[in-house]
Amino acid sequence: MARLVEGVRALPEGRPAWCAGAVVLAGRGPVVAVEAATGWAVRYRAYDPERDRGLDLPRDRWEPMRVGTVFDLASLTKLFTALAAMQQAERGSLDLDAPVRAHLPDFAPGATVRQLLTHTSGLRPEAPFYAHRGRAAQLALLWAESAAPEGPPGGAYRYSDLNLIALQLVLESLTGRRLDALVREGITGPLGMTGTSYGPLTPPGVAATEDQRRPWGKADRGLLRGVVHDENAWALGGVAGHAGLFAPAQDLAVLCRTLLNGGAYGSARILGPAAVAALLDPPGLGFVVDQPYFMGELAGRGAAGHTGFTGTSLVLDRATDTFLVLLANTVHPRRGNGGSGPRAAAATCLARAVLR
Repeated sequence: MARLVEGVRALPEGRPAWCAGAVVLAGRGPVVAVEAATGWAVRYRAYDPERDRGLDLPRDRWEPMRVGTVFDLASLTKLFTALAAMQQAERGSLDLDAPVRAHLPDFAPGATVRQLLTHTSGLRPEAPFYAHRGRAAQLALLWAESAAPEGPPGGAYRYSDLNLIALQLVLESLTGRRLDALVREGITGPLGMTGTSYGPLTPPGVAATEDQRRPWGKADRGLLRGVVHDENAWALGGVAGHAGLFAPAQDLAVLCRTLLNGGAYGSARILGPAAVAALLDPPGLGFVVDQPYFMGELAGRGAAGHTGFTGTSLVLDRATDTFLVLLANTVHPRRGNGGSGPRAAAATCLARAVLR
């Protein structure tokens, strides 16, 4: 485990650095084996495109990363949306094999709810909701996308934010509740995940993300902290099926343990073992299964998890009863393409520690 901590602590020190700061938390069974923070939750005031570097805040305003720092989870939000959907399926109120159109009459015929969860609906990766004002215009854009997918429903895997945005709308239509209420009442509340919520959040204790400006961003919003980084989630009001949640590593560790326990944590149960297995078994419902690009050597035995664009990731491995949470602000002060190598390296360190 020492190699895991050493590797993570080196991430803000590279040339170029992979992130401004990071938090790692890993455990096996009921034991937390690693919990460490490195680097800076906030360091930069802006990004200078001419010199291609961040502009530092005064040194006394840099804020160190702490193990309890709250991160913009980005696409880890998708896991919570999938859990909320599986809760409805377990209760018998949502048929995963029903057409999406059964809940959203303006959605084009073809795709099923299950295909949204497995990214086989044919929808393309995203659409410019940020360029449309008003809910009606944004919904019209989604309906148009459903009528002209990139591929046939039930065909090839195409990772798409639109799938989880559509799933959000299905859940809200079905329950009459907003997604944030479903997540709070069905997942984070029962599990005591008090640090997990949709934004906006007050800045103290929250990791900063990007100095978001065109042309590298899709909107001109300046340095973001406590406000969702994803432009489409922001345009949709901050509560979206694909992005928008904020959380600290400790809360995500609770979620991982809950899933490894078959849906229970302490006296709380949010899902039954069969529903958890449906989420995590290949091909995964909302979860990604056995992907070495971020799971390293944990992949190959049914490991499941996800990544987020801002630098977040989690992996849980039922074969060894272990989990890994790695949260980083890789987009502070500007988004880049640092890859998932550090995520895979951290997962490999954990795999070698538990398998030797």
